[in-house]
Amino acid sequence: MIAPGETIGILGGGQLGRMMAFAAARLGYRVHIFAPEADSIAAEVCSRFTCADYTDEAALARFAADCAVITYEFENVPVAPLAAVGATPLLPHPRALETAQDRLNEKRFVTALGGRPAPFMAVDGAQDLARAVAEIGAPGILKTRRDGYDGKGQWRIMTPADAEGLDLPPQALIYEGFVTFFGEFSVILARAADGSVQFWDSAENVHVNGILDTSTVPAGAAIAAQVPEARALAQKVAEALDYVGVLTLEFFATEDGPVFNEMAPRVHNSGHWTIEGAITSQFENHIRAVCGLPLGLTTLAVPGARMLNLIGDDAHDWAEILADPANHLHLYGKAAARPGRKMGHVTRLKLEA
Repeated sequence: MIAPGETIGILGGGQLGRMMAFAAARLGYRVHIFAPEADSIAAEVCSRFTCADYTDEAALARFAADCAVITYEFENVPVAPLAAVGATPLLPHPRALETAQDRLNEKRFVTALGGRPAPFMAVDGAQDLARAVAEIGAPGILKTRRDGYDGKGQWRIMTPADAEGLDLPPQALIYEGFVTFFGEFSVILARAADGSVQFWDSAENVHVNGILDTSTVPAGAAIAAQVPEARALAQKVAEALDYVGVLTLEFFATEDGPVFNEMAPRVHNSGHWTIEGAITSQFENHIRAVCGLPLGLTTLAVPGARMLNLIGDDAHDWAEILADPANHLHLYGKAAARPGRKMGHVTRLKLEA
């Protein structure tokens, strides 16, 4: 157990690290951010900041020497250099990063546990793509196996002709068949070192242009009926990885049951509503888990909640948002409101059933 007053290290300097730092401070911990960006919005609210590349092993070693435990808010941290943290605990274990960083490995891993992803095939060139489209069919989505988020690194293949002559990037890819679905939802859990697990209510998610737009709890009845099966898979994933911390799995709700989309070994955008809407937020329970503290209750604190992402210029509507006293506004402190950039979120609580 890591006592309050100790320092928690966080790899990554974005809004998730910022919100984890707030939760850690409430519990009496100091936070040390490690990130390559000098303008880290997480570092602005923390006691220490190391600005260095994730591959800088000497900087990682110095960072680790200052921390009682290290976690991350960003799953694309290179795994190999993390050996430099030495004896300082790193939670969740880097095997979770290795699994989630490669979409092909992730889907094979989940399939082996009994999960059901969309049909998929590896693509390492034009011939592989033609074969994948022929076997899986079109429409489908071609994705980079590594990196890419919020719709980045993806190409829609609506017909076989779309795949012909496509200028493929020089990196490993994966082709996935389209899934016919009537909704999307996420399963977010917290797992402690002793194996105990807490689930939050699953939010019904709506994406616009590949970016999460809204998350609403409770989800509709048709989606809620698929949550138990999805939770069972999420727990299998957590146990197989000996996971400690908050873990997220995203699903499509289909007529044949939940179809696995992807996993995130971290706190998640679709769980931001938990800050005001749950007894214990995803951020606090992540801190509790990695520090060896008992997990807090994850039950709803109110009958329901809806979280809306503020993308780009949406953040300029802060005065209008605050004019409604029922809104809870979170602005992340980012300087430039670029199109497609998550600038903040607002949560509106449902106070009556």
